[in-house]
Amino acid sequence: MTNSDHKTLVLGLGNVLMGDEGIGVEVVRALEQRGVPDGVECLDGGTGGFTLLEPLENADRIILIDAAADENPVGTVTRTTPRFSRDYPPTLTAHDIGMKDLLDMFYIQGGQHEIILYAITIDPKQPIRMSLSAEGKAAAQVAVYQILSELRPPLHPNCWRTQPPELTATLNEGLPAVSLVRD
Repeated sequence: MTNSDHKTLVLGLGNVLMGDEGIGVEVVRALEQRGVPDGVECLDGGTGGFTLLEPLENADRIILIDAAADENPVGTVTRTTPRFSRDYPPTLTAHDIGMKDLLDMFYIQGGQHEIILYAITIDPKQPIRMSLSAEGKAAAQVAVYQILSELRPPLHPNCWRTQPPELTATLNEGLPAVSLVRD
C-alpha cells in the first residue's frame, strides 16, 4: 500500500442543537468547505453510535474532533493520541458513553489504526443555542488550521519534521494562543 492508498477519516462528533457541544461537527463542516487532500474523508458523526464502527474500521488513520468538559480553559484545543477509551477526556452528552464503547469495541476487534483526538474545551453551563459561541467559533478555527496542517504534506519534502507537534491552543482575551505540549 502506498501513501496515496492510505485513508484518513476525520470524524466530527457532537450535537449541533446544543451550541458548542456540536463543535466537532462544525469543524468537520468547515474542513469540507475548505477542501481536504485526496484520501481524506470527512464524516459528521453526530452523537455517535455503533453505525460509526464500519467507517472506523475502513480507515488507516482516524482524527476525532469532539467537545470536552475538562479542566482546561474554555476554548482550549488539545491534540492527543489516546490508546484506550479511558484516555479520552469527559464529554457532555450521551455520545460520551456510546463513543467510548464504540472505541473499546474497535480495539477489541483488533483495530490498530492511528487515532488522533482533538478535544475542544467548552463551557458545560452554556445556554442552549443552535450556533457556536464566540469562544467556540475561535476554537473551531484553531482546530481547522491544526487539522489542515496535519493533513497536508509539508511544503518541503525533505523537512526534518515528519510528525506534527503535540499542540494545545487556548484563547487569551479572545485570540487563540498556541503552545507546544508533549504526550
